[in-house]
Amino acid sequence: MDVSEIIENISCNCIKMQRKNFNKGSIITTYIEKRKQICILLSGKADLIRYDLNGNKDIIESFVAHDIFGEAFYPVHTNHELFVMAMDKCEVLLFSYDDIHEKCKNNCKFHATLVSSLLELVLEQIIHQNTRIEILSKRTIRDKLLTYFSILSSKSFNKNITLPMSLTSLADYLSVDRSAMTRELKYLVDEGFISRNGSNIKLLY
Repeated sequence: MDVSEIIENISCNCIKMQRKNFNKGSIITTYIEKRKQICILLSGKADLIRYDLNGNKDIIESFVAHDIFGEAFYPVHTNHELFVMAMDKCEVLLFSYDDIHEKCKNNCKFHATLVSSLLELVLEQIIHQNTRIEILSKRTIRDKLLTYFSILSSKSFNKNITLPMSLTSLADYLSVDRSAMTRELKYLVDEGFISRNGSNIKLLY
């Protein structure tokens, strides 16, 4: 599926879609309201975040351009609010899951393309979720780091990778203590698994 084609067709001004801009640090959507909302990130970066009862922050998922997210994909079964925060300036397309089954009054090409392509968008989202499950299933911080690095490397077909987030955000994403993760990164360098210069990492294994 050519996601760019969907974005291009938005110029037809489908009445069921909202196109909004969010500044860095703004809340794009929350998952506690159960609106069955679906969002497509047109540009920028965003994180799905949760705070537990002790105030600990977890990054459930990170989103980049063309990723799809929203309450429709993540039923809330706890009282812990989930929200998506813009990590830099973002442009987002928002609509309701229920609306995609109703024919647009404008009969616009964009809406028709979205409906026919939604399955592929959902499958892409499932791939992202399975990737995170694979990372979090590792028992140690080292295994989580190496699995994450390997995934980034396989996506770019390059052993030289650049972390797409800060170390603090990476610790939240991996659900580990930042200090312990920083120590493990140093051990990986000392033991010859990786070389590191800031956010640039080279896999040596």
